[in-house]
Order: sequence, then C-alpha cells, then structure tokens
Amino acid sequence: MISAYVAKRRAMLVKRATGNKIIVNVKTVVERVEQPPSNGTINFELALLRRAFNIQVEARKLSRDHVPVMPMLEKSKPRQGFLDPAEFDALVAKLPEHLRDAVRFLYASGWRKNEAMTLEWRDVDFQNGVIRLRAEHSKNKQTRVLPLADEVLEIIKRARSTRSLACPFVFQHDGAKLPTFRKVWANAYKAAGLGRLVIHDLRRSAVRNLVRAGVSESVAMGFTGHKTRSIFDRYDILDKRDLEAASAKLASYVRERAQEEPKVAAPQLPQRKSA
Repeated sequence: MISAYVAKRRAMLVKRATGNKIIVNVKTVVERVEQPPSNGTINFELALLRRAFNIQVEARKLSRDHVPVMPMLEKSKPRQGFLDPAEFDALVAKLPEHLRDAVRFLYASGWRKNEAMTLEWRDVDFQNGVIRLRAEHSKNKQTRVLPLADEVLEIIKRARSTRSLACPFVFQHDGAKLPTFRKVWANAYKAAGLGRLVIHDLRRSAVRNLVRAGVSESVAMGFTGHKTRSIFDRYDILDKRDLEAASAKLASYVRERAQEEPKVAAPQLPQRKSA
C-alpha cells in the first residue's frame, strides 16, 4: 500500500517557483516549472500518515498490527554553500547600500531571514545589551537572545542613525520594511564571481564560523537557535581545510609526545645465572 502511494506521488508533477520573473499576458510573474515532488516532501507526507495511524492506535480504534511499515526515502545531499569572510565582503560590496547591513546582520547572527526582517526596535534593548527574538517570529516558536556587541552592535547603531519613526522595523528602506531581494541577491553573487548562493547560506556560514572560532556545539546551538545538533551533520560544517588543520594538530601532538620519556619502564629480561 505504501509503496503504491510513493510510486503514485512520484508520478505526479507539482509547480515549483524558479525565482525568475517572466512576462505573461503583459504581466510580470514568477516563473513556475512542473517537477516531481522531492523525497523530502514525500517523507513529510509519510510522517503525517504515520502520525495519523498512531493517533488511531492511541485511541484504541486500531491495533499496532494495522500500522503499515513506512520506510523513509533517501533525502538529497545537504547544501554546501558557505562564505568565508573574504568572500562575504566581496558579496556585500556588490549589494545596494540599503541591503548591506541587513545581510551583515544575517552573517554575524546566524538568524533566519524572516527572523531578521521582522526585527523591530522594541526588540532591541540597548540598556541590557541584548536583542530579543520574539517567539512568534522564531521558527521553533521559542524566544532567543542575541548579545548586542561587536559587529552586531555596530550594525544596529548604523540602523538607528537612519531610523524612520514611521517604520517599526530595524531593517527598512525609505520608511518601509525591506522587500524581498532575491533577484538583487542573485545579481550580487554573480557580480562577485561566486557560485550560486541562497540567503540561508549565511546562516550555515555563521554556524561554521562559530565552530572554527572554538565555540562549543551547545553554545553555538543556543546562539543560532538550533534545537538539535543535527545541524552539524546536515550542514557539512567541515571542509578540506578543517581536515588538514586537524591532521596537522594530530601530527604535532604525536611529535611532541614522542620526545617525552616513557612513563613505564621497558621490562627487562631476567639474566641467566652463570654455571
């Protein structure tokens, strides 16, 4: 039954937005193409179906024997879009002035785009030196606190200097909340000579920067608002340079220890008594 459902879903085509704008009947619309649903989409549907069966079991309307086996499909490989600080600076230089600090904030904080774009001045506490993300704007519906220091503080100070009293949002342009800037973003990474990037790559990069700075996984999770450590597996935090650095540290450790005197004396063979 489940295999038949999966086969049927894979045969269906759904319209997905490409992000490109085209003109249809003298109107500018977002281009959509027909594609089969991803394995992740089908897995989500299977998870809902499994939950529905479990609810029936808990209500004692079905027995466990009625719950079909639902193996999950293999998901696509995680994105590996990261920006080193030098690459990030090159990208920012190609963005319009009014977008630069918003993008800098995403890179420095690791916040999701919607979390940053809905940040209001009432959430910025200069007296206590923190920015509070309200639960209603958080993906996991939990409040989060970001220290108002270093790069983040400088960004917020610049935003305050151009603040519009008619607009409650920290990141605004001409007195209005920043609009979607997907096309501008694409033009910027192309002009900077970088490969294809999505805005969420800034969040991935922030996590990797935290790890490389020596921040523990638990603290990094609290900083960016990740609830589980699966991010460190899903985001492929390590790259070739990280592995090379680890190899160099290991070799250095072995060389240093090789110079030390052994803590346990080598056993001596008993001497034979002369006749």
